[in-house]
Amino acid sequence: MSEDEGTRTLVVVRHAKAEADGPTDSERRLAERGHGDAAAVGAWLAERGIVPDHALVSAAVRTVQTWDDIADAAGWDLEPDVDETLYAAGPETALDLVRAVPDDVRTLVVVGHNPTVATLAQLLDDGEGDDEAGNQLALGYPTSATTVLSYDGDWEDLADASASVVAFFVGRG
Repeated sequence: MSEDEGTRTLVVVRHAKAEADGPTDSERRLAERGHGDAAAVGAWLAERGIVPDHALVSAAVRTVQTWDDIADAAGWDLEPDVDETLYAAGPETALDLVRAVPDDVRTLVVVGHNPTVATLAQLLDDGEGDDEAGNQLALGYPTSATTVLSYDGDWEDLADASASVVAFFVGRG
């Protein structure tokens, strides 16, 4: 890691509550409740002072809508990197996508699907962070679940048990 690099922040978000049906699974839209829940996540992240440099968002309609609602509520003006691969990615593929993020990114938000995002957050947790947040993470990952992890290192070196859970939140608007 270069001398001017410090701690990085990774925010892992499960999409908000979606409609049960759509033309295809990837075209399912957020339910009305989902929009409010995603906005609650954005407000919570803004209260924590989190401002991303980069966002990696699954190409599914519900994840893009989740990102839009989070960003609007947080006051962020950032175009996400909408990625087709993240839609069907397993945890290792999702981790590879995070490892490919540019080095100058300090704060990254990933918006994806379960079970991938829950497993990713759990795999990265080194158990050294906030105990209450870590316990909440272990209890489940409902829609709008959001984990904030702190990581000291380059994205390309991110590995299992290499980041600390510093906060956990489930948006309910």
